[in-house]
Amino acid sequence: MAEKKSFVHSLLFKLLLGILIGIGLGSVANESVIVVISTLKAIIGDLIGYMVPLIVLGFITPAIVSLKQSAGRILTVTLSICYASSVGAALMSFLAGLAIIPHLNIANDTTAARKIPESLFQLSIDPIMPVMTALITAVLIGLAVLWTGSKTWENLLDEFHQIVLAIVEKVIINILPIYIAATFAGLAYEGAIIYELPVFIKVIFIVIIGHFIWLTLLYGLGGMLSKTNPKEVFRHYPPAYMTAVGTMSSAATLPVALRCARKSKTLDPQIRDFVVPLCANTHLCGSVLTEVFFVMTVSQILYGQLPSTSTMLIFVFLLGIFAIAAPGVPGGTVMASLGLVISVLGFDDNGTALLLSIFALQDSFGTACNVTGDGAISLMVTGIFKKVPGRGNNPPADSESNMETL
Repeated sequence: MAEKKSFVHSLLFKLLLGILIGIGLGSVANESVIVVISTLKAIIGDLIGYMVPLIVLGFITPAIVSLKQSAGRILTVTLSICYASSVGAALMSFLAGLAIIPHLNIANDTTAARKIPESLFQLSIDPIMPVMTALITAVLIGLAVLWTGSKTWENLLDEFHQIVLAIVEKVIINILPIYIAATFAGLAYEGAIIYELPVFIKVIFIVIIGHFIWLTLLYGLGGMLSKTNPKEVFRHYPPAYMTAVGTMSSAATLPVALRCARKSKTLDPQIRDFVVPLCANTHLCGSVLTEVFFVMTVSQILYGQLPSTSTMLIFVFLLGIFAIAAPGVPGGTVMASLGLVISVLGFDDNGTALLLSIFALQDSFGTACNVTGDGAISLMVTGIFKKVPGRGNNPPADSESNMETL
């Protein structure tokens, strides 16, 4: 188990500190200072935009190739449930957004806001390819590697995945607090942050409530499919939930999540040891629910209106695909889907920056929802394949993961 970090060294603390520093700087900055901050934000924004196609290639392609390593009905069913859960959570969030966001008293009047002067210079860091080109390329290369059985490309893609993940963790995650500080400095300088901060607090509480509503639905369905009491699974998950709140990473929480799931008497051991690790990187219902509500909020704040229903439906169903291949690291879902936010919703740099900012503030709770929901997915798969211990199906003994019989 990884050594616990103190709160002052956690990403959440750095993000909160970045917001406070940004608001403070923006409130007292003159034009000369805000120009420097704006230039820094533009450079970091370009760097993040440059990484988006690489993230698509680095995560979606290896995910497609890895399917053959554990192919079978259980894998297909599990991934289908993960996709359905993410899309279902997103649709619920979309409907909630339509009902709630127009009543949040979001101020759209920016006539009194100060304008940020133009940047000192432009350091254009163009992506290596458009996002949709990267998506199509990732799918085709992934399928071609499966068709040809190329071990060389399989190993190459696995190493490329590790390289991109290292860049995200070592570079993008570390500069994110600076980017967020610069974003809030700009908002404070313009004067808009005074009106927007209460909205941010409201939407964070709203999405956390949405997480628990969706978890209730997932565990209820899991209990119906397995014909068991779902309490026997979720009552063991509080340690995993709290660990996820602290780590903001499904991958980092995996050892604790497995330990919690193994305490349940109603989960089949083999299915449990297969589904829980798989879902750590493919079941991101809490993060998806959050992102949908937040993109609608940001759209209302910055552009004065919600995205159209047709646009949001396209975004939701594509987001479900991106969520399956998103990295299980802090901010993985929103980072992997930035291409959709830009290409489908039409967000500009201010929109993506604001989305990253408020998403990062609650990312720990979205991750906790993802991890806790994995127990419900395991219960569903256990019930679908009629492998519930104690129901006369002679389940295998509880042992370390051994999926050869699946």
